[in-house]
Amino acid sequence: MVIARLSKGYTIIELLTVVALLAILTTISVPTFQAYAARQRVNGAARQVLTDLMAARMKAVSMNRRVGIFLINGHQYKICDDANNDGTVANGEGTVIAKDIHPDYYDVALSANFNPLFYTNGTARNGTVIITGCSISKNITVSIAGRATIN
Repeated sequence: MVIARLSKGYTIIELLTVVALLAILTTISVPTFQAYAARQRVNGAARQVLTDLMAARMKAVSMNRRVGIFLINGHQYKICDDANNDGTVANGEGTVIAKDIHPDYYDVALSANFNPLFYTNGTARNGTVIITGCSISKNITVSIAGRATIN
């Protein structure tokens, strides 16, 4: 009678083959994941700025004051209201809410061709806020009707 010996475990060749396949798959997928993560950071920053623009518009209507957003640098901005009701919003006037996108979106920068200003009836000074990061950019357009959209 012949007794068959059952093998338990893997051979070193099998283990090295699996490790080599994992290394190849990781090498292929890391650059794709980095590009995906960069796109997601730009999209997230655009959504955050859009949310703040819409909150400023709602604040202008509810408080019956003009509300402006002032870009400080490439990653910070302030939301200010017309506290003295003189028809203009000065940087730092009234309630000031400072925002910084760098803690969450470290490689994203802001620029604009204007400082968004929302009027008491919900309309706005129209223009575009540009959000860039890692060769990707998004535009947030504020229409004269006060609507902000991501393009």
